[in-house]
Amino acid sequence: MTSNVNDMLAVAVKAADSKRADDLVALDIHEMSIITDDYLILSAPTERQVIAIADEIIDKMAEAGFDLVRQEGRSEGQWVLLDFGDLIVHVFKTETREFYRLEKNWQAAPEVTIDQWIIKEEF
Repeated sequence: MTSNVNDMLAVAVKAADSKRADDLVALDIHEMSIITDDYLILSAPTERQVIAIADEIIDKMAEAGFDLVRQEGRSEGQWVLLDFGDLIVHVFKTETREFYRLEKNWQAAPEVTIDQWIIKEEF
């Protein structure tokens, strides 16, 4: 994973976490895909939150100088795909993520540690 992808991943994870995204998983798929290097997969319980998370990621990535190449699924709020070139972010509604089980398709891909960018809440 190049530092550019690592920087992109840091910005996207922090943005998603700031909007309370659930179950964030990053996968290094560069050896299995010619399309991208990493996937960031996350979910939210409602369509409104899926869209809010996607919008926040787009905004923070733009502020950091990372261009959105392509976006799909925003109007439905079930599965928003954000393509930033070396990083593709999948923002799922929880039930949709459970149905498609995207991580299962890429189970051979090593997981990327992202804990350092997630704020742990104290209760």
